[in-house]
Amino acid sequence: MFSKACEYGIKATLYISMKSLDDERVSLKDIAKGIASPEAFTAKILQQLARNGLIDSLKGPTGGFKIPRQRLVEIKLIDIVTAIDGDAIFVGCGLGLNECNAEMPCPVHDKFKEIRDDLKNMLSETSIYELATGLEVGLTFLKR
Repeated sequence: MFSKACEYGIKATLYISMKSLDDERVSLKDIAKGIASPEAFTAKILQQLARNGLIDSLKGPTGGFKIPRQRLVEIKLIDIVTAIDGDAIFVGCGLGLNECNAEMPCPVHDKFKEIRDDLKNMLSETSIYELATGLEVGLTFLKR
């Protein structure tokens, strides 16, 4: 459903969020290890997230990645998805047709639109703070 970059972007943001709850900065190496992601690929994703203002990046020996506590509540999953994958998942055809719409629907148009709308609502309503707190107390996991 999401690209591999988007999956890693969500995981990386959640990992950073969990550490940010304790006011910690986290290194690229720690993020990549914490989410079982290739380090070079993770670096590119983190650059994209930082350019979009979703995470803070500080270079140098005391650097790393962090998200201010207030922004943890403000940032929604949809912000990460659109920063990395754009909005194609919310507007595209379920069968990949170029000309699928309500006037000329594909065979799965109506059912797919319903699922797509539900997904968009869930992503729009879910903050990274909400998910990070579940990680912090061990109710959810980023890797197995």
